[in-house]
Amino acid sequence: QVQLVESGGGLAQAGGSLRLSCAASGRTFISSVMGWFRQAPGKEREFVAAISWSGGRPTYADSVKDRFTISRDNAKNTVYLQMNSLQPEDTSVYYCAFRTSSNTPYNYWGQGTQVTVSS
Repeated sequence: QVQLVESGGGLAQAGGSLRLSCAASGRTFISSVMGWFRQAPGKEREFVAAISWSGGRPTYADSVKDRFTISRDNAKNTVYLQMNSLQPEDTSVYYCAFRTSSNTPYNYWGQGTQVTVSS
């Protein structure tokens, strides 16, 4: 079992920044992948970014590339999402997710944290 707890959401103005954190506990592995997803009202959940515990190049959705940065602190079992140049269309509930490897589906999810960007 893996437990994920997100924090750091809130309200920002357009052009501003927020940093989300996701603390993982339980059975994590060096091959594990942590991802961030988001879901806006009336829309499907979409991929934002992902990073593996072992390193390697992170992946990003085109809509957030060059504005968002995903990073990890293995000692703290925590993944971060630094969000810069926020836009109103970034308003969503953000979820972190865990999968055992890049070949398995995301099967653990956090409770979500609201990010609201005002224009």
